[in-house]
Formats: sequence, C-alpha cells, structure tokens
Amino acid sequence: MAYKKTQCFFCSQNLSDIDYKEVELLKRFISSQAKIIDPLHTSTCAKHQRALARAIKRARFMGLLPYVRR
Repeated sequence: MAYKKTQCFFCSQNLSDIDYKEVELLKRFISSQAKIIDPLHTSTCAKHQRALARAIKRARFMGLLPYVRR
C-alpha cells in the first residue's frame, strides 16, 4: 500500500507540547471505540505520536476521556 505522506498536524501547527487537558484536540486522534488511531491514518510523526499516546492515556486516567465506548 502506498500512503500519501502528509505533514504531521503538530509539526505544521508548531505545537511543541500536547496537553492532556485539551480534550477536543485529543478526540480527533481516537476512534469511535476510543482507541488511539494509527499514525499511518493520522499522519503524525513518531515524536508527536508518542506524546499524543501519553496525553491520551493521562486524560483517560484523569477521567477526561473514556477507555471504551459501548
């Protein structure tokens, strides 16, 4: 499969840190079943994908995002 490589959302917006309290931003990167979406589909770079996963997991722990949806 040939994926079209687009620029990372966070690199293009010059966002240096991803805050777990920005729930609306984080919701863009989780699926309808509350799973973290693969970076091939979101086109995030490895550095920001790691920070994004960390922020989503922290938001889940704090109760801001769900672990699963029914």
